[in-house]
Amino acid sequence: MNLSRLSPPLPSGSGPGRGSWPAGHAETVYMSSMEGDDDGCPSVGACLARVRRCCTRKMLVKRVPVLGWLPRYTGAAAVADLVAGVTVGLTVIPQAIAYANVAGLPPQYGLYSSFMACFVYAVFGSCKDSPVGPTAIAAILTRENLHDLPPEVAVVLCFLSGCVELLMGVLQLGFLIDFISGPVSVGFTSAAAIIIATTQIKDILGLTFPGSKFLQVWENLFAHIHETKLWDAVLGFVCMAVLLILRKVKDIPVGPTDSKEKSGLQKAAARFLWLVSTARNILVVVACGVAAALLEHHDLHPFNLTGNVKPGLPELRPPPFSVQSGNTTLSFLDMASGLGSAVLVVPLLSILENISLAKVFSDGTPIDATQEMFALGLCNIASSFVSSMPVSGALSRGAVNNASGVATTFGGIYTGVLVILSLHFFTPYFYYIPKASLAAVIIAAVVFMVEFHVVKPIWRTKKLDLIPACATFLSCLFLRLELGIVIGIGINVLFLLYASARPTVCVQRVMSGVGIEYLLVTPDRSLVFPSVEYVRNMVSKVGLKQGSSSVPVVIDARHIYGADFTAAKGVKSLTEDFVKRKQPLLFYNLKPSVVEVFQGVRPEDLRYCRTEAELNDLLRSTCSGRDRSSV
Repeated sequence: MNLSRLSPPLPSGSGPGRGSWPAGHAETVYMSSMEGDDDGCPSVGACLARVRRCCTRKMLVKRVPVLGWLPRYTGAAAVADLVAGVTVGLTVIPQAIAYANVAGLPPQYGLYSSFMACFVYAVFGSCKDSPVGPTAIAAILTRENLHDLPPEVAVVLCFLSGCVELLMGVLQLGFLIDFISGPVSVGFTSAAAIIIATTQIKDILGLTFPGSKFLQVWENLFAHIHETKLWDAVLGFVCMAVLLILRKVKDIPVGPTDSKEKSGLQKAAARFLWLVSTARNILVVVACGVAAALLEHHDLHPFNLTGNVKPGLPELRPPPFSVQSGNTTLSFLDMASGLGSAVLVVPLLSILENISLAKVFSDGTPIDATQEMFALGLCNIASSFVSSMPVSGALSRGAVNNASGVATTFGGIYTGVLVILSLHFFTPYFYYIPKASLAAVIIAAVVFMVEFHVVKPIWRTKKLDLIPACATFLSCLFLRLELGIVIGIGINVLFLLYASARPTVCVQRVMSGVGIEYLLVTPDRSLVFPSVEYVRNMVSKVGLKQGSSSVPVVIDARHIYGADFTAAKGVKSLTEDFVKRKQPLLFYNLKPSVVEVFQGVRPEDLRYCRTEAELNDLLRSTCSGRDRSSV
């Protein structure tokens, strides 16, 4: 059959006797696939054209966004970036020290993770509000995968995460993020927040014991509860209360609601309250550190302190490809195999976290997921050269960045400089920071990551979505974080496969334009291997139950946009079944690409058409006994 003669498919809602496109009409709205040869493979010309498109100035600006906005950079934007960068820097310094504790690393590793990525993202990042650095999720994933290995292994994990993210960007594998649904993300984030808070309770109470697993921590907590240090507990709970109160200070109304009606003093007061609320972490940590230093000066030691923090900047060097662990030397392959699934899970979740942040502050602008993968990959690779743990965009600091009025990604430069200054000048003073105050900073931040408020909307929308959400949540809590998210994704994929395997099949008795009655069977989706046998059985039953062997069965394939080998074999078997019982089976609206798939298994009795006129001709010839395989 010559496919070039076929007209385009009927518009949605049309069919035999229900109207059609004017003869010869065809309109292509969008073609997403690469042009290629008849066999579907990209032609040499198409590949060369794509290479040329990748070597244009437009593509260079797209991959290095700083080249686009730097020529238009203004003084006003520089001031806005300075204010935002310093504000975020004051937030990230105490968080970085605390996240290092969450990751089970020495405090300096948190600070090492907080400056190099800022510089790299300023050049390659596409979201001005995304401050890349240590995050709670990356920290807890690092802790769960170190397995009592040396801190250098966290640096190797950072390097490997960057390589995976960069590779995903090159291969344009951003679609993998789409397999992490909202319910799975909610379950994972909530479980991670609870685990993070749980690991910090021992510092709040001044306890010291090993273990980072959820159940293990609670078991040890109850076993050592009698060792609680009173002043650590008091300080920890007071710090949490102060942090939660200061979080709401910015919402206190000052003067009239309309900012235009406020006096200068009222505007200054509102700005001051906002600044206090935004810088609450550094204010609380500094206040506690000063108090602890004064008490230490008078030979009073009521608190567990952070202790010595290695001063100065880290040495610029490649990530370690062999480390000493006890009496054993671990090679790069030993470390990579020891990290296991973390090499894939950490970068995947880091990308998800970063893209989610970018979407929150995008103001409706499309997010270039590929560019974010490039940028995040380069950030992690570069950071691994300064002994960093894995980094990503942090939503809490992104909110601070946005509220501070950041204009470009250059705000990260000021944040990075501030962290470098703190490493150079202030590390001796970090010794006096009480661990309870840092634990309070973490708990006060992650408590808002527990998303129990979405349970009601999920219940109202689709109750089945609670299954992957709860499965992910419980698996992450009681098994492992990466295993939990794999289980959640697996359940979602099973739901998708079930939906794909059970398409809705509409059956109608239709009278054709030439007075021949037939059964019109319309599947509502493409034919792929999970659904083939189901559709085949449905069509066979329809042919037997709703009509006699003389009544033709017409399968309307308007919704069948794709098929696979299993579908082709199933269609071949179906046509053979109908031939055996001498009942006509026709395919209507079958697209050329699907015809090619079906013809790959050499069906002898496949009859198909594309237009209503062709269908009428085929019905007339079939019912009159003429043997035409196609129109």
